[in-house]
Amino acid sequence: MGRQSIPRDYRINQHIRVKEVRLVDDKGNQVGIVSLGDALSMSLERGLDLVEVAPNSVPPVCRILDYGKFRYAQSKKERESSKVQKGNLLREVRFRTRIGEHDRQSKTRLAKKLLTQGYKVKLSVMFRGREITHPDLGVKILRIVAEDLKEDARLDRTPTMEGRMMNIILSPNPDKELKNEKSMSNTGSKEKVKSAKT
Repeated sequence: MGRQSIPRDYRINQHIRVKEVRLVDDKGNQVGIVSLGDALSMSLERGLDLVEVAPNSVPPVCRILDYGKFRYAQSKKERESSKVQKGNLLREVRFRTRIGEHDRQSKTRLAKKLLTQGYKVKLSVMFRGREITHPDLGVKILRIVAEDLKEDARLDRTPTMEGRMMNIILSPNPDKELKNEKSMSNTGSKEKVKSAKT
């Protein structure tokens, strides 16, 4: 069951406890500094609420708006921002010490795909039984995979042991992203030149 994000509470209408406010009307225009009574009467005339949006400024900033719609928009923004934060998660690709060549290549392609999507990737080699006495096998596998991904990733953390797992962390190579953007812009300009010649 996911955690619901609750938007922060704003003071509205009679709950605002200051003498003067900087008022922004329902169309987004600044009215200026007015007394709280005048601001409340203006909001009541329009059938909307007076909401204190910046309580720490002097005087506090209040807007005339529909509070229900405002709360809905705020909660929607928070949900969107939490989705963006989820994109920064670490994804893991696991290997075994006795992995076959084709399986290793397949998992390397998966790691490459995750890196191009912008994820950090944790490459793990799992040791079972007496394999733990041969950590050099894990280092060898991680070195081969890191070598295959050297154009798409940069090494964030060197091989470390965590229990029966040996890990490295790779992050997307920012130089690769810049090269992709440049190549995309170059192909666009070449297409314009071709169309101009014809």
